[in-house]
Amino acid sequence: MKQLPLYLAIAAGGALGAAARHLASGAMLALMGPGFPWGVLTVNALGAFAIGLYAALAGPDGRWSAGPVQRVFVMGGFCGGFTTFSIFSLEALELIQSGAAGLAGLLIAASALIWMAAVWAGAATGERFGASGPR
Repeated sequence: MKQLPLYLAIAAGGALGAAARHLASGAMLALMGPGFPWGVLTVNALGAFAIGLYAALAGPDGRWSAGPVQRVFVMGGFCGGFTTFSIFSLEALELIQSGAAGLAGLLIAASALIWMAAVWAGAATGERFGASGPR
């Protein structure tokens, strides 16, 4: 029972993250059209940035004091529910199965590069505005 607040925080954050993912993916589909999975690329970049930023700001040397419940709500719950690696895998597979292996390769390569750059940018931004304030 001691872990119940952590599990509830993960569940609540996950529900909010999943709802936000659905809205963001739908917006990208409406904006960019169905030719390429822009929604999954976008939400994973945003999620990578958000988790990097939050980890830096709410970490041991960060500016924000965050307890374990708050950290799992944001990082494990919201960011975990917002990002879409399972959908990413499915969309890459569907591109391959539809004969668009080149697009699938582009999606996979671009995703890895963009998400790593985004998590780095989020962490760097958080560190810049972290415990010691702006540098």
